[in-house]
Amino acid sequence: MTKVQLARQLMGGRLGGLVQKITSQPGVLVLAYHRIGDGSTSPFDRGLWSATPDNFERQVKFLKLHADPIGPEDLRAALNKKRDRHFLITFDDGYRDNFDVVYPILKQHNIRAGFFLATGFIDVPIIPWWDEIAWMVRSSPLEELKASQWLSAPLKFDEPDRQLAVEHLLKIYKTMPGDRTAAFIEYLATATASGRCTADAAKLWMNWDMIREMRGAGMWFGGHTHTHPILSRLTRSQQLKEIATCRRRIEEELSQRMRWFSYPRGKPDAFDNETRDCLQEEGVELAFTYYGGYERLEQWDAYDIRRTAVEMDTSMQQFRAMVQLPDFFA
Repeated sequence: MTKVQLARQLMGGRLGGLVQKITSQPGVLVLAYHRIGDGSTSPFDRGLWSATPDNFERQVKFLKLHADPIGPEDLRAALNKKRDRHFLITFDDGYRDNFDVVYPILKQHNIRAGFFLATGFIDVPIIPWWDEIAWMVRSSPLEELKASQWLSAPLKFDEPDRQLAVEHLLKIYKTMPGDRTAAFIEYLATATASGRCTADAAKLWMNWDMIREMRGAGMWFGGHTHTHPILSRLTRSQQLKEIATCRRRIEEELSQRMRWFSYPRGKPDAFDNETRDCLQEEGVELAFTYYGGYERLEQWDAYDIRRTAVEMDTSMQQFRAMVQLPDFFA
């Protein structure tokens, strides 16, 4: 039985009510989102949408009933409590729908959330590499990419949405050294016959005025690098530049320290000891990952705070299981 099937059985009917009564696991569930909306017809990376607006609001309502919201400054104290359960809601990147869609829902329900900003996209809006790769594949008049120095075998575009091809190319990008990524993007622009994406990037991102309004309403902000590279693929000096530039821009625009940070991609291989050293040098107190898990006191690591991703295919039963049985489902 899969976890999805088990969640459906546990959370359904009378058994769900029993689970609700008997579970009281201490700790903090940190949820990670990217975008809220309907990305089913987007030319960009459709894997970035975490929930529809209606489902996100249902999730927020359920969280309020079954756990207590906290901010990152409360995280260590919350972990010391023996029975209470707490949660944080976080968003990565800084997409515009975080302001247009997410922020009104959070205000309506009086919930704080955190937003980790890739500051370079706020300063000079561009189409980020993951969205541009998806756009190139979906815009291509071709049916496949030929084998090349970048591809060991031809890559056939799966129809109609070409999602598997997009995911394959994104995986290649995420595992290559940082000094090769620009050449890979140029290769794809030519190989797909799509060229570089010319969409209006300004519509994709929040701006600093929006971010300041959200902060004034109680939302909190952290860093997510300046241009969103995979940090462990960079040299130490390159990592420090990305983190330091992000820190400086947050200080300049928000008049606050960059106390909190989330790693781009966030898997265990996306950061290393040099990343940790750079974060410490720049005054970061907590750094958040993206590979699942439930934060407990006995596993405390200030630079490896576990977050669980909410995806578009996360059903309400799965979500309830994550909140009520986080040790197993988060």
